[in-house]
Order: sequence, then C-alpha cells, then structure tokens
Amino acid sequence: MSGGVDSAMTASILKKEGWEVHALHFLLPGPEEVQEKKTKSVRAIAAVLDIPLQLMDVRPFFEDLVLHPFMEAYFNGLTPNPCVLCNEVMKFEYLSRAAKEQHIPFVATGHYARLIRRENPSRISLLRGRDAGKDQSYFLHRIDSRHLQITLFPLGEKQKSWVRDMARKAKIPCHSLPESQEICFLAGGDYRQFIETRKRENSGEEGHIVDKTGTVLGEHQGAHRYTIGQRKGLGIASSRPFYVKEIRMRANEIVVARKECLYSRDVVARDVRWIEGEPSPGKELLAQIRYRHLAAPGILRIAGNGKIHFRFHEPQWGVTPGQALVCYEGERVLGGGWICKENEKDI
Repeated sequence: MSGGVDSAMTASILKKEGWEVHALHFLLPGPEEVQEKKTKSVRAIAAVLDIPLQLMDVRPFFEDLVLHPFMEAYFNGLTPNPCVLCNEVMKFEYLSRAAKEQHIPFVATGHYARLIRRENPSRISLLRGRDAGKDQSYFLHRIDSRHLQITLFPLGEKQKSWVRDMARKAKIPCHSLPESQEICFLAGGDYRQFIETRKRENSGEEGHIVDKTGTVLGEHQGAHRYTIGQRKGLGIASSRPFYVKEIRMRANEIVVARKECLYSRDVVARDVRWIEGEPSPGKELLAQIRYRHLAAPGILRIAGNGKIHFRFHEPQWGVTPGQALVCYEGERVLGGGWICKENEKDI
C-alpha cells in the first residue's frame, strides 16, 4: 500500500469480496517529510478500511538494487526505467517474501493489468489493463512467473474514473490526490540533482555538443544530464530545433540531429525475460519502446546470448538505450529486455 488511491481501492475491493486483507507499506529512501506524509496516508487508509498495516524498511535493499543501477545508468549514457527494475527486483520479490513468512497465500497490487490462469498451474498470462490510458503491463513484463502465480490485480478490469469515484463514495482519505507522474524516490525533484549529490567522484565534465559530422555546435554541462530526444536546454541557436540523437560517454560528446533523424526501425535488447517461454521467431508481434509509446507491429528475431532484435515495419521515433523493449501478442505480454546502445548492436 503506497498511500495512493489505486492501492487503497485494491484493498477495499478485496475486502468487499471477502478476502482477509493485510496492508504492507515499504519505507523507501527520500526526504523524511515525504516518507512521513506517505506513512500518515497509509495509516489513515488502513484505519478507514479496518485492516492491519505493516511497515517494512527496505531502504538499504532499495539503495543497492534500484538506486545504484539508476545512477550508474545515467553515467553510462543510458536512460533507465527504475519502475520496471523495482517491480522485478524489489516490489514483487519482497511482497512475496513477506507473504510467505506470514503464511498468506496471495499478494495484490494496484497495477492496471490482468492475469489469466491456465489449467496448468505453472502457466499464467499477463495482459494489458482494460483502461488503455492507465495500462501498466509495460512495467510488469520482467516479473517472475512464480510471483505472478500468487498475484492479484483487482484493478485490471477497472477504469481509473471508476476507481476514483468508488474511493470518493467510500470516503477513502486519498481519493482526491492528484495522479502521480514522478519517480517515487525523486519526490518531484530533478534526477540530475539527485544523482549528482549522491555521486562521490566528479559527476561529469563539460564537453562538446556536435552534429553527425562532428562539427561542434555547443557545449554541454555533463553528458549524464541529457537523454535521447531531448530538445530543450541544448543552447544551440538554430532556425530549426535540434534533438539529442546519441550520448557518447567515452568521448564526452552529445550528438544532436534534426527530428527526422531520430527515427529507427531496428531495436536490439539485452537481458531478455519471457513470461511464458521464448516466443517463436519470425512471427509478427507488437512492441513498445517506452511506456507511453503506442505499440507498433514488427518482426522478432532471437539473437542468442540473452538478446533479441525487433524490426518495426515503420520507423519509430526516439529509440532510447536503457528503456525497455516490451513485446506483445495482441493484449498478451510476452516479455522484453533492455534496449542496447548503438555500439552494442553486435548481432
């Protein structure tokens, strides 16, 4: 239970269905006043729902498993997705551990996604949530099937508008909280400031902003401060805007280009995870290159060494190393991996 409306309504729905519900809240790194506000919220929600609440301090583990990789990714020229990683290595892992220790058979979260359980108990399918505007299956594609087998997603069939309306009618304290779009541990802050204040050694040197021919167009304040597709903050005077196309950490260069130059059909991903086993290669599937990307059709090729190659039928804009490439068959999530940098495309 995070303190937001989705996890609160998840608990409310399950209790109304007759489940015995226990709330678990993770204490995460961040400003003390932010954590106090969240703790106050979950206590109020648990009181209204009349369910027991447990606080679990996972800050040391979160630091090692999520925060450190998050910072290192930026200093390696990547743009990480910490929510995908957290779900894989933290949230579902520690939820499942807590449930097992307390002999609780199922865990539940407020994600907008659906599960289909097969006749074979070891098989389970992950599907998109019914609310297309809130579908969060992209963030769940790396969850181990052993965790999915004991997971419930009560909001998977719901619309967000319904969830808010029901929370208001039930007088759940968080029903009017605005939708959170931020990374939980940043608490509304800038990721650049976050990683720079935590990095002990020199957090980045100034360098050149260049075009694809190597012509110097400007200066940057540290290559880790830029992401693929970024337009603002480049400081380049031009009649047409430039966009970040490539981040060269070794050369300490930011490569920029016009918008039309950021389209690509080919994406390579590493460290791939499949939910129901490796799909047949050469089959037409859908894939997303980031959370808000509209899934597009293409052909999957298994490359070996934990890598896949996906060729979209039509070029996609702003393929970003460090983000997740997630493959779908219709609404069913097959799995995915982390998008590689250009110089990693050795297949």
